[in-house]
Amino acid sequence: MPAEGSRMGTFPAGRRIAAVSAAAVLGLALHTSAPVATHLAGHGSRNAATLAVRTSGPTSPARPEPAQNAAPGWLPGGAGGHLTGSPPPTGGGAASPINARQASAFRQIILPDLLIVAPKGLNRQQIAELRKITGVRNMITFDGAQITAGGRYVNVIGVNPATFRSWVPLRTASDQQFWTALSDGDFVASLPARDRLRLWPGDYYRLVGATEQVVRFGLADRLGLSGVDLLVNQAVSAKLGLVRRVAGLISAPGVSLSVLTKKVKSVLGPTGKVEVLRGQLPVAAVPAGTRPASYLQLFKASAAQYCPGLSWTVLAAIGQIESADGTNIGPSSAGALGPMQFLPSTWALWGIDGFGDTGPPNVLNPYDAVPSAARLLCADGAAAGGRSLYNAIFDYNHADWYVNEVLALAAQYAADYR
Repeated sequence: MPAEGSRMGTFPAGRRIAAVSAAAVLGLALHTSAPVATHLAGHGSRNAATLAVRTSGPTSPARPEPAQNAAPGWLPGGAGGHLTGSPPPTGGGAASPINARQASAFRQIILPDLLIVAPKGLNRQQIAELRKITGVRNMITFDGAQITAGGRYVNVIGVNPATFRSWVPLRTASDQQFWTALSDGDFVASLPARDRLRLWPGDYYRLVGATEQVVRFGLADRLGLSGVDLLVNQAVSAKLGLVRRVAGLISAPGVSLSVLTKKVKSVLGPTGKVEVLRGQLPVAAVPAGTRPASYLQLFKASAAQYCPGLSWTVLAAIGQIESADGTNIGPSSAGALGPMQFLPSTWALWGIDGFGDTGPPNVLNPYDAVPSAARLLCADGAAAGGRSLYNAIFDYNHADWYVNEVLALAAQYAADYR
Protein backbone atom coordinates (compact mmCIF):
# COMPACT_ATOMS: atom_id res chain seq x y z
CA MET A 1 0.00 0.00 0.00
CA PRO A 2 1.29 3.44 -0.69
CA ALA A 3 2.26 5.81 2.02
CA GLU A 4 -0.52 8.30 2.59
CA GLY A 5 0.40 11.55 0.99
CA SER A 6 1.68 10.52 -2.44
CA ARG A 7 1.30 13.10 -5.18
CA MET A 8 -0.48 13.16 -8.51
CA GLY A 9 -0.78 15.62 -11.38
CA THR A 10 -3.42 18.34 -11.57
CA PHE A 11 -6.87 18.04 -13.05
CA PRO A 12 -8.91 20.63 -14.93
CA ALA A 13 -11.57 22.62 -13.10
CA GLY A 14 -14.35 20.44 -11.73
CA ARG A 15 -17.99 20.51 -10.78
CA ARG A 16 -19.35 23.00 -8.25
CA ILE A 17 -20.82 21.47 -5.12
CA ALA A 18 -21.28 24.60 -3.01
CA ALA A 19 -22.83 28.00 -3.41
CA VAL A 20 -19.48 29.77 -3.70
CA SER A 21 -17.28 29.67 -6.80
CA ALA A 22 -16.02 26.23 -7.78
CA ALA A 23 -12.56 25.13 -6.75
CA ALA A 24 -10.22 23.42 -9.17
CA VAL A 25 -9.92 19.66 -9.12
CA LEU A 26 -6.29 19.24 -8.20
CA GLY A 27 -3.80 16.40 -7.93
CA LEU A 28 -3.68 13.71 -5.25
CA ALA A 29 -1.91 14.75 -2.06
CA LEU A 30 -2.46 15.34 1.59
CA HIS A 31 -2.41 18.90 2.86
CA THR A 32 0.93 18.69 4.62
CA SER A 33 2.15 22.16 3.71
CA ALA A 34 -1.01 24.17 4.40
CA PRO A 35 -1.54 26.32 7.51
CA VAL A 36 -2.36 24.33 10.62
CA ALA A 37 -5.94 23.27 11.28
CA THR A 38 -8.10 24.49 14.12
CA HIS A 39 -10.82 22.89 16.21
CA LEU A 40 -13.67 24.38 18.22
CA ALA A 41 -14.62 21.91 20.91
CA GLY A 42 -18.23 20.86 20.84
CA HIS A 43 -18.94 19.62 24.36
CA GLY A 44 -17.47 18.28 27.58
CA SER A 45 -14.61 19.96 29.40
CA ARG A 46 -13.35 21.79 26.33
CA ASN A 47 -14.77 25.29 25.98
CA ALA A 48 -16.72 25.67 22.74
CA ALA A 49 -15.72 29.31 22.52
CA THR A 50 -11.99 28.59 22.71
CA LEU A 51 -9.93 28.03 19.59
CA ALA A 52 -7.46 25.15 19.97
CA VAL A 53 -4.51 25.24 17.57
CA ARG A 54 -2.66 21.99 16.78
CA THR A 55 0.83 23.45 16.47
CA SER A 56 2.43 26.85 16.44
CA GLY A 57 1.93 28.80 13.24
CA PRO A 58 -0.80 30.67 11.37
CA THR A 59 -4.37 29.62 11.96
CA SER A 60 -6.81 28.89 9.18
CA PRO A 61 -9.08 31.78 8.13
CA ALA A 62 -12.83 31.47 8.45
CA ARG A 63 -13.06 31.00 4.69
CA PRO A 64 -10.17 29.43 2.80
CA GLU A 65 -8.13 31.44 0.36
CA PRO A 66 -7.24 29.01 -2.46
CA ALA A 67 -3.85 30.59 -3.06
CA GLN A 68 -2.81 29.82 0.52
CA ASN A 69 -4.84 26.91 1.76
CA ALA A 70 -5.76 24.70 -1.15
CA ALA A 71 -3.13 22.02 -1.15
CA PRO A 72 -3.46 19.54 -4.02
CA GLY A 73 -6.54 17.36 -3.78
CA TRP A 74 -8.18 14.92 -6.16
CA LEU A 75 -11.92 15.42 -6.12
CA PRO A 76 -14.39 17.88 -7.62
CA GLY A 77 -14.30 20.79 -5.22
CA GLY A 78 -16.48 23.36 -3.56
CA ALA A 79 -15.48 26.42 -1.58
CA GLY A 80 -16.76 27.99 1.60
CA GLY A 81 -17.81 26.57 4.91
CA HIS A 82 -15.85 25.42 7.89
CA LEU A 83 -15.69 22.70 10.50
CA THR A 84 -16.36 23.42 14.16
CA GLY A 85 -17.64 21.67 17.21
CA SER A 86 -21.41 21.84 17.43
CA PRO A 87 -24.25 20.52 19.62
CA PRO A 88 -25.76 17.21 18.51
CA PRO A 89 -28.30 17.58 15.72
CA THR A 90 -31.88 16.62 16.43
CA GLY A 91 -32.45 12.97 15.59
CA GLY A 92 -28.79 11.95 15.51
CA GLY A 93 -26.67 11.09 12.49
CA ALA A 94 -27.64 9.63 9.14
CA ALA A 95 -27.61 5.89 9.58
CA SER A 96 -26.78 3.81 6.53
CA PRO A 97 -29.08 1.01 5.34
CA ILE A 98 -26.01 -1.19 5.92
CA ASN A 99 -26.14 -2.08 9.62
CA ALA A 100 -23.17 -2.88 11.83
CA ARG A 101 -23.66 -6.63 11.55
CA GLN A 102 -23.47 -6.47 7.76
CA ALA A 103 -20.51 -4.13 7.92
CA SER A 104 -18.61 -6.63 10.05
CA ALA A 105 -19.09 -9.48 7.61
CA PHE A 106 -16.09 -8.81 5.36
CA ARG A 107 -14.66 -12.03 3.96
CA GLN A 108 -11.30 -11.03 2.57
CA ILE A 109 -8.73 -8.31 2.18
CA ILE A 110 -8.46 -7.02 -1.40
CA LEU A 111 -5.21 -5.36 -2.43
CA PRO A 112 -5.92 -2.33 -4.65
CA ASP A 113 -3.63 -1.90 -7.64
CA LEU A 114 -5.09 1.33 -9.07
CA LEU A 115 -7.06 4.30 -7.81
CA ILE A 116 -9.09 5.88 -10.59
CA VAL A 117 -10.73 9.31 -10.63
CA ALA A 118 -13.38 10.57 -13.07
CA PRO A 119 -14.18 14.23 -12.20
CA LYS A 120 -17.70 14.03 -13.63
CA GLY A 121 -18.37 10.55 -12.32
CA LEU A 122 -18.07 7.10 -13.89
CA ASN A 123 -21.00 6.11 -16.09
CA ARG A 124 -22.41 2.59 -16.32
CA GLN A 125 -20.69 1.85 -19.62
CA GLN A 126 -17.29 2.84 -18.26
CA ILE A 127 -17.78 0.68 -15.16
CA ALA A 128 -18.77 -2.30 -17.30
CA GLU A 129 -15.76 -1.84 -19.59
CA LEU A 130 -13.37 -1.53 -16.66
CA ARG A 131 -14.69 -4.75 -15.13
CA LYS A 132 -14.14 -6.57 -18.43
CA ILE A 133 -10.43 -5.71 -18.65
CA THR A 134 -8.40 -8.93 -18.62
CA GLY A 135 -7.09 -9.71 -15.16
CA VAL A 136 -9.41 -7.40 -13.19
CA ARG A 137 -10.71 -9.48 -10.29
CA ASN A 138 -12.31 -6.85 -8.10
CA MET A 139 -13.50 -3.28 -8.55
CA ILE A 140 -15.36 -0.85 -6.33
CA THR A 141 -16.65 2.67 -6.97
CA PHE A 142 -17.56 5.37 -4.48
CA ASP A 143 -18.79 8.94 -4.24
CA GLY A 144 -16.59 11.86 -3.29
CA ALA A 145 -15.85 15.54 -3.38
CA GLN A 146 -13.43 18.12 -2.09
CA ILE A 147 -15.27 20.12 0.56
CA THR A 148 -14.14 22.52 3.27
CA ALA A 149 -13.56 21.59 6.88
CA GLY A 150 -11.84 23.66 9.51
CA GLY A 151 -11.37 26.43 6.96
CA ARG A 152 -9.47 24.06 4.69
CA TYR A 153 -10.16 21.76 1.80
CA VAL A 154 -10.51 18.05 2.59
CA ASN A 155 -11.20 15.05 0.39
CA VAL A 156 -14.31 13.16 1.49
CA ILE A 157 -15.55 9.89 0.02
CA GLY A 158 -18.91 8.23 0.50
CA VAL A 159 -18.76 4.45 0.74
CA ASN A 160 -20.74 1.34 1.54
CA PRO A 161 -19.00 0.22 4.76
CA ALA A 162 -19.73 -3.47 4.14
CA THR A 163 -17.92 -3.54 0.79
CA PHE A 164 -15.29 -0.84 1.25
CA ARG A 165 -13.94 -2.52 4.38
CA SER A 166 -12.16 -5.20 2.36
CA TRP A 167 -10.01 -2.59 0.56
CA VAL A 168 -8.23 -1.07 3.55
CA PRO A 169 -5.26 -2.40 5.56
CA LEU A 170 -5.96 -5.51 7.61
CA ARG A 171 -5.65 -3.75 10.96
CA THR A 172 -8.23 -1.15 9.96
CA ALA A 173 -10.55 -3.75 8.44
CA SER A 174 -10.48 -5.56 11.79
CA ASP A 175 -11.43 -2.45 13.78
CA GLN A 176 -15.12 -3.14 14.48
CA GLN A 177 -15.71 0.18 16.26
CA PHE A 178 -14.47 2.07 13.21
CA TRP A 179 -16.95 0.38 10.86
CA THR A 180 -19.83 0.46 13.32
CA ALA A 181 -19.37 4.23 13.70
CA LEU A 182 -19.34 4.69 9.91
CA SER A 183 -22.44 2.51 9.47
CA ASP A 184 -24.25 4.45 12.20
CA GLY A 185 -23.80 7.75 10.35
CA ASP A 186 -20.63 9.13 11.94
CA PHE A 187 -17.77 10.30 9.77
CA VAL A 188 -14.36 8.70 10.22
CA ALA A 189 -10.93 9.95 9.23
CA SER A 190 -7.42 9.03 8.22
CA LEU A 191 -4.84 9.41 10.97
CA PRO A 192 -3.18 12.46 9.35
CA ALA A 193 -6.57 14.18 8.91
CA ARG A 194 -7.51 13.53 12.53
CA ASP A 195 -4.30 15.15 13.73
CA ARG A 196 -4.41 18.00 11.25
CA LEU A 197 -8.02 18.93 11.99
CA ARG A 198 -7.85 18.26 15.73
CA LEU A 199 -10.82 15.89 15.61
CA TRP A 200 -12.25 14.57 18.87
CA PRO A 201 -14.34 11.36 18.94
CA GLY A 202 -17.92 12.09 19.89
CA ASP A 203 -17.84 15.78 18.93
CA TYR A 204 -20.15 17.10 16.20
CA TYR A 205 -18.83 19.04 13.20
CA ARG A 206 -20.23 21.00 10.27
CA LEU A 207 -19.23 19.48 6.95
CA VAL A 208 -19.98 21.84 4.06
CA GLY A 209 -20.50 20.42 0.57
CA ALA A 210 -23.53 21.09 -1.61
CA THR A 211 -25.31 21.41 1.73
CA GLU A 212 -24.16 21.87 5.31
CA GLN A 213 -24.46 18.80 7.53
CA VAL A 214 -23.71 18.47 11.23
CA VAL A 215 -22.10 15.06 11.69
CA ARG A 216 -20.50 13.33 14.66
CA PHE A 217 -16.85 12.25 14.41
CA GLY A 218 -16.32 8.57 15.14
CA LEU A 219 -12.75 7.27 14.90
CA ALA A 220 -9.57 7.52 12.85
CA ASP A 221 -7.37 4.77 11.44
CA ARG A 222 -4.96 4.06 8.64
CA LEU A 223 -6.76 4.01 5.28
CA GLY A 224 -3.84 3.22 2.97
CA LEU A 225 -5.22 5.52 0.24
CA SER A 226 -3.49 8.66 -0.95
CA GLY A 227 -5.30 11.90 -0.26
CA VAL A 228 -8.41 10.47 1.40
CA ASP A 229 -9.15 12.54 4.51
CA LEU A 230 -12.66 11.59 5.62
CA LEU A 231 -15.12 8.75 5.02
CA VAL A 232 -18.90 8.97 5.28
CA ASN A 233 -21.53 6.37 4.55
CA GLN A 234 -23.81 6.54 1.53
CA ALA A 235 -26.66 8.24 3.39
CA VAL A 236 -24.44 11.11 4.57
CA SER A 237 -22.82 11.26 1.14
CA ALA A 238 -26.20 11.87 -0.49
CA LYS A 239 -27.00 14.66 1.98
CA LEU A 240 -23.65 16.35 1.35
CA GLY A 241 -24.18 16.11 -2.41
CA LEU A 242 -20.93 14.30 -3.16
CA VAL A 243 -20.28 13.47 -6.80
CA ARG A 244 -21.68 10.03 -7.63
CA ARG A 245 -19.14 7.33 -8.52
CA VAL A 246 -16.36 9.89 -8.85
CA ALA A 247 -13.61 7.38 -8.07
CA GLY A 248 -12.87 3.70 -7.76
CA LEU A 249 -10.35 1.04 -6.83
CA ILE A 250 -9.23 -1.80 -9.09
CA SER A 251 -7.50 -5.03 -8.09
CA ALA A 252 -5.80 -7.09 -10.80
CA PRO A 253 -3.10 -9.25 -9.15
CA GLY A 254 -0.52 -10.67 -11.53
CA VAL A 255 -1.31 -8.27 -14.39
CA SER A 256 1.39 -5.98 -15.76
CA LEU A 257 0.80 -2.55 -14.27
CA SER A 258 1.81 -0.77 -17.46
CA VAL A 259 -0.67 -2.80 -19.52
CA LEU A 260 -3.41 -2.44 -16.92
CA THR A 261 -2.89 1.31 -16.59
CA LYS A 262 -2.97 1.82 -20.35
CA LYS A 263 -6.25 -0.07 -20.71
CA VAL A 264 -7.85 1.75 -17.78
CA LYS A 265 -6.84 5.16 -19.14
CA SER A 266 -8.35 4.30 -22.51
CA VAL A 267 -11.71 3.68 -20.81
CA LEU A 268 -11.57 6.79 -18.60
CA GLY A 269 -10.66 9.15 -21.43
CA PRO A 270 -8.58 12.35 -21.27
CA THR A 271 -10.20 13.74 -18.10
CA GLY A 272 -9.70 10.61 -16.03
CA LYS A 273 -6.72 10.08 -13.76
CA VAL A 274 -5.01 6.93 -12.53
CA GLU A 275 -2.85 6.48 -9.44
CA VAL A 276 -0.78 3.29 -9.09
CA LEU A 277 -1.15 1.84 -5.59
CA ARG A 278 0.67 -1.46 -5.99
CA GLY A 279 3.98 -1.15 -4.20
CA GLN A 280 7.16 -3.17 -4.00
CA LEU A 281 7.74 -5.07 -0.77
CA PRO A 282 11.19 -4.48 0.75
CA VAL A 283 13.98 -7.04 0.42
CA ALA A 284 16.38 -7.35 3.35
CA ALA A 285 20.17 -7.40 3.11
CA VAL A 286 21.57 -9.27 6.11
CA PRO A 287 25.27 -10.18 6.58
CA ALA A 288 25.92 -13.90 6.16
CA GLY A 289 26.45 -15.80 9.39
CA THR A 290 24.21 -13.50 11.40
CA ARG A 291 22.17 -15.38 14.00
CA PRO A 292 18.88 -13.53 14.55
CA ALA A 293 17.90 -12.51 18.05
CA SER A 294 14.18 -11.77 17.40
CA TYR A 295 11.43 -12.96 15.12
CA LEU A 296 11.74 -9.80 13.03
CA GLN A 297 15.45 -10.42 12.52
CA LEU A 298 14.70 -14.09 11.84
CA PHE A 299 12.30 -13.25 9.03
CA LYS A 300 14.76 -10.82 7.46
CA ALA A 301 17.73 -13.16 7.71
CA SER A 302 15.77 -16.18 6.46
CA ALA A 303 14.58 -14.35 3.37
CA ALA A 304 18.03 -12.92 2.63
CA GLN A 305 19.97 -16.17 3.13
CA TYR A 306 17.51 -18.86 2.03
CA CYS A 307 15.53 -17.09 -0.71
CA PRO A 308 17.31 -13.97 -2.03
CA GLY A 309 14.76 -11.69 -3.66
CA LEU A 310 11.86 -12.78 -1.44
CA SER A 311 10.58 -9.97 0.77
CA TRP A 312 10.99 -10.75 4.46
CA THR A 313 7.57 -9.18 5.01
CA VAL A 314 5.92 -12.21 3.38
CA LEU A 315 7.54 -14.55 5.90
CA ALA A 316 6.56 -12.17 8.70
CA ALA A 317 2.94 -12.15 7.54
CA ILE A 318 2.78 -15.93 7.25
CA GLY A 319 4.37 -16.35 10.67
CA GLN A 320 1.84 -14.01 12.26
CA ILE A 321 -1.17 -15.52 10.54
CA GLU A 322 -0.15 -19.15 11.05
CA SER A 323 0.96 -19.08 14.69
CA ALA A 324 1.09 -15.49 15.96
CA ASP A 325 4.87 -15.80 15.75
CA GLY A 326 5.11 -19.07 17.65
CA THR A 327 2.34 -18.38 20.16
CA ASN A 328 0.25 -21.29 18.83
CA ILE A 329 2.45 -24.06 17.43
CA GLY A 330 -0.32 -26.64 17.00
CA PRO A 331 -1.06 -29.21 16.05
CA SER A 332 -3.83 -27.68 13.97
CA SER A 333 -7.01 -29.54 13.04
CA ALA A 334 -5.15 -30.72 9.92
CA GLY A 335 -2.09 -31.77 11.93
CA ALA A 336 0.16 -28.83 11.04
CA LEU A 337 2.93 -27.99 13.49
CA GLY A 338 5.36 -25.26 14.46
CA PRO A 339 5.57 -21.49 14.01
CA MET A 340 5.12 -21.78 10.25
CA GLN A 341 2.53 -24.61 10.47
CA PHE A 342 4.04 -27.35 8.31
CA LEU A 343 2.19 -30.58 7.69
CA PRO A 344 4.43 -33.53 8.64
CA SER A 345 4.52 -34.72 5.02
CA THR A 346 5.59 -31.29 3.76
CA TRP A 347 8.16 -30.93 6.52
CA ALA A 348 9.70 -34.28 5.55
CA LEU A 349 10.42 -32.85 2.09
CA TRP A 350 11.35 -29.24 2.90
CA GLY A 351 12.51 -29.11 6.50
CA ILE A 352 16.14 -28.00 6.94
CA ASP A 353 18.53 -26.94 9.69
CA GLY A 354 18.98 -23.22 9.71
CA PHE A 355 21.56 -20.77 11.00
CA GLY A 356 24.16 -23.34 12.02
CA ASP A 357 21.83 -25.77 13.80
CA THR A 358 22.77 -29.44 13.61
CA GLY A 359 20.83 -32.66 13.95
CA PRO A 360 17.44 -33.54 12.48
CA PRO A 361 15.45 -30.46 11.41
CA ASN A 362 12.93 -29.56 14.10
CA VAL A 363 9.56 -28.26 12.94
CA LEU A 364 9.00 -26.63 16.34
CA ASN A 365 12.29 -24.73 16.22
CA PRO A 366 11.82 -21.31 14.57
CA TYR A 367 15.48 -21.30 13.48
CA ASP A 368 14.62 -24.32 11.32
CA ALA A 369 10.97 -23.62 10.50
CA VAL A 370 11.28 -20.07 9.11
CA PRO A 371 14.25 -20.85 6.78
CA SER A 372 12.36 -23.95 5.63
CA ALA A 373 9.33 -21.83 4.78
CA ALA A 374 11.58 -19.48 2.81
CA ARG A 375 13.07 -22.47 0.97
CA LEU A 376 9.60 -23.84 0.12
CA LEU A 377 8.33 -20.49 -1.12
CA CYS A 378 11.49 -19.98 -3.16
CA ALA A 379 11.08 -23.33 -4.89
CA ASP A 380 7.61 -22.19 -5.91
CA GLY A 381 9.02 -19.02 -7.50
CA ALA A 382 8.17 -16.49 -4.77
CA ALA A 383 11.38 -14.52 -5.30
CA ALA A 384 10.17 -13.49 -8.77
CA GLY A 385 7.36 -11.41 -7.23
CA GLY A 386 4.10 -10.51 -8.96
CA ARG A 387 1.96 -13.44 -10.03
CA SER A 388 4.70 -15.90 -9.11
CA LEU A 389 4.63 -14.68 -5.51
CA TYR A 390 0.85 -14.91 -5.47
CA ASN A 391 0.97 -18.51 -6.71
CA ALA A 392 3.69 -19.47 -4.23
CA ILE A 393 1.65 -18.19 -1.28
CA PHE A 394 -1.40 -19.98 -2.68
CA ASP A 395 0.58 -23.22 -2.72
CA TYR A 396 1.43 -22.63 0.94
CA ASN A 397 -2.28 -22.49 1.80
CA HIS A 398 -4.76 -23.11 -0.99
CA ALA A 399 -7.11 -20.14 -0.58
CA ASP A 400 -7.31 -16.80 -2.34
CA TRP A 401 -8.40 -15.09 0.88
CA TYR A 402 -5.23 -16.38 2.53
CA VAL A 403 -3.01 -14.95 -0.22
CA ASN A 404 -4.73 -11.58 0.01
CA GLU A 405 -4.42 -11.54 3.79
CA VAL A 406 -0.71 -12.42 3.64
CA LEU A 407 0.01 -9.72 1.07
CA ALA A 408 -2.03 -7.12 2.94
CA LEU A 409 -0.23 -7.87 6.19
CA ALA A 410 3.12 -7.91 4.37
CA ALA A 411 2.36 -4.42 3.09
CA GLN A 412 1.58 -3.39 6.66
CA TYR A 413 4.93 -4.71 7.85
CA ALA A 414 6.61 -2.78 5.02
CA ALA A 415 4.91 0.43 6.17
CA ASP A 416 5.63 -0.08 9.87
CA TYR A 417 9.21 -1.41 9.67
CA ARG A 418 11.07 0.49 6.99
